Amino acid sequence: MSQLLRFQPVHDSVFRRALRQRADAYLAAAHTDRFGDWRVYAKAVFLVVLTALLYLLALRTTSTLVFVAAYVGCLVTAMVLAMNTLHDAAHGAVFRRGPLNRLLIRLVALPVGVDTDFWTIRHVHFHHPYANVEGHDLDTEPNPFLRQTPFQRWSPQYRYQHLYWPMVAALSLPYLNWYGDWLDRFGKTPVAVNSRLQGWSGWYSFLGWKLAHVALVLALPIWLLQGHVGWSVVLSTYLLGQMLASCVLVALILGTHWAEVEFFQPGADDSLQHDWCQHTFYTACDWTPQPRALRHLGYWLGGLNLHLTHHLFPTWSHRHYPALADIIAELAPHHGLVYRNLSYRQLYASQQAFLRAMGQPPANH
Repeated sequence: MSQLLRFQPVHDSVFRRALRQRADAYLAAAHTDRFGDWRVYAKAVFLVVLTALLYLLALRTTSTLVFVAAYVGCLVTAMVLAMNTLHDAAHGAVFRRGPLNRLLIRLVALPVGVDTDFWTIRHVHFHHPYANVEGHDLDTEPNPFLRQTPFQRWSPQYRYQHLYWPMVAALSLPYLNWYGDWLDRFGKTPVAVNSRLQGWSGWYSFLGWKLAHVALVLALPIWLLQGHVGWSVVLSTYLLGQMLASCVLVALILGTHWAEVEFFQPGADDSLQHDWCQHTFYTACDWTPQPRALRHLGYWLGGLNLHLTHHLFPTWSHRHYPALADIIAELAPHHGLVYRNLSYRQLYASQQAFLRAMGQPPANH
């Protein structure tokens, strides 16, 4: 698998220049910058406090029912916090200073459990430049559970993937934490080669944060709640919380690269016959909560619903996405580009149609 892939030169794109000019004019008119502002920081503080309060409630209760509710709520809220901060920070969009973004990523990821060094490489350096490109986008790698591109081998179980995909979504985070990260660490994927942390320093960092995660979410609750809540309840509740948190994340973004999009195989010279801006329109879409009164709900989703917009402006804070989406929607038709902003119902219907289509055996099978 190669990370090097050549698009057609984007500097010749009239759309790209027009989009940049309009985006810069928007910032100038608003007297602001592309990073987070006090509202983003206040939202993050609110979610941190809510996560901490739910965690403390879970640790102090003597009721198994209250523990399960509070602990699951804590893990789901921690995921919402990550959606609103970790994702932007991985793209350098929360603070101006890189070290602050990296520190934020590490701290926010602690209750979630993923190794942020590997996740950032996988997301920023593989998925973003090469979305839906076979052999380059690691998010669409062949696996026994989902067939996500027309270029992948077909197996009989894929006939039912439109039915069982929620279970795959639920297990995605536990899989990444307890299997995928370890594959990366042992060099079984292209991710580790690109890590800043090599050798023993990489292992110390990896194991240190994994142990810190276990201490925070398992060891401490089991120790403090002994006599009230059994270790098996803590462990099963942790798994339930991770699965629900995973569902929240995956349900928001999964269809944005499946809904009536295209998939590509690079040529023999590792090239594609379109530029990067065009590629974004071919492989992603936005969606907006409906009715219109719920539009601002996207702000609490970290802007992940405006996914095409995010791919065009990955280093901008999600607070700008609604304004940027309006600019994209206005400019795209004048440059022969199709901008799609769906309702969630439309997104889900397209997602189901895609899974059904990919689940059918190819004509030459």
